[in-house]
Amino acid sequence: MRLLRSRVLSSYPRAFTMAGWKDNLGKTEHKRRRRQRHRVAKNKPPAGSSPGTLVLPEGGSAPRIRATRYTAESHEVREIRDAQELANFCRPDGFLWIDVQGLGDRSTLEWIGKNFGLHPLVLADIVHVPQRPKCEAYAEETFLVTRRLRWKGDAHDPVDERQVSLVLGKRHVLSFQEGADDVLDPVRARLEQGTGKLRGSGPDYLVYALLDAIVDEYLPILDKLGLRLEELEERVVEQPTRALLRELAALRHDLIAIRRDVWPQREALHALLRGDVGGIGEPVKIYLRDVHDHCVQVAEMVEVYREIASGLLNIYMTSIANRTNEVMKVLTVMSTIFIPLTFLVGVWGMNFAHMPELGWRFGYLLVWLFMLVLAGVLFAYFRRRGWIGREPD
Repeated sequence: MRLLRSRVLSSYPRAFTMAGWKDNLGKTEHKRRRRQRHRVAKNKPPAGSSPGTLVLPEGGSAPRIRATRYTAESHEVREIRDAQELANFCRPDGFLWIDVQGLGDRSTLEWIGKNFGLHPLVLADIVHVPQRPKCEAYAEETFLVTRRLRWKGDAHDPVDERQVSLVLGKRHVLSFQEGADDVLDPVRARLEQGTGKLRGSGPDYLVYALLDAIVDEYLPILDKLGLRLEELEERVVEQPTRALLRELAALRHDLIAIRRDVWPQREALHALLRGDVGGIGEPVKIYLRDVHDHCVQVAEMVEVYREIASGLLNIYMTSIANRTNEVMKVLTVMSTIFIPLTFLVGVWGMNFAHMPELGWRFGYLLVWLFMLVLAGVLFAYFRRRGWIGREPD
């Protein structure tokens, strides 16, 4: 029996075993998480470095700088290429928004920081990606780190995360992104068209608009993740496969990453609302409460989806265990039927000289008939008990 069980398990698909489950995770999520940890480790300054040491992210793209100066009546946009052009553009009339896309050039970041008097620790936090969302106050500016999401749609990696850093000054806002992105395009369009309160308000309202655009990306992505969970729920019940396990593990990993981003982001918004840092006026805090409410809603949805994903993993393992149990039950019933037959054959297979049954003319046929009847009785008994063929009453 032990030999039979080992043969069955060895011939059973590896995805339906605990070892196969670990292999699946090892080929997808483990490598992905290891690459992410490696990326964070290489982006940190060496131990003992002076505060504010810039360590650029590996593979960072060359910065593209968009400068926007606006007032209630005017709007001007320019591509900045050097420090002199930036200094000429930074006139005292109106408010200024500098958007930097790409963190791959140290000298560019340094002359931007020098032009606006950024603290060295602010520049170090800007290039240190990824890191948790936070809100910090400095002498002349307020520094915020937030995380944005982008829907990729890949079955094994549906969501992409990027860091966006914001610096709020008295008459300017600086935004730093890891690469070229379109998450802030709606805010640019509102500035260009002059709709809403954006042009007539100060830089604190612009920071609110940027945060609102970033947080608003979370809800449609979570809706798509919810639809993906419903699809996986149907598949995990009907036909659990190795590919399904990889998709489910990747989805659960993304939900954990979103939760890791949303909770500190909610705390950072709460710090702005409490007035722990300056730069945000009371009229703008009313709008920030709406962004904070969206963060709370996202956090609650993520918690629910995480529970569903964990439940689907449990359902998957239960389905695999049930399928294994069904196979083992059939083999056990077959073995149980053949045990008495093997005993009878063994009895009449003994090589004793004086065995009365060996002289019977119809002994061979009688033994076959008896074994067939015995096997049929056992089969009918097992079927009536619901052990094979149907569930018990």
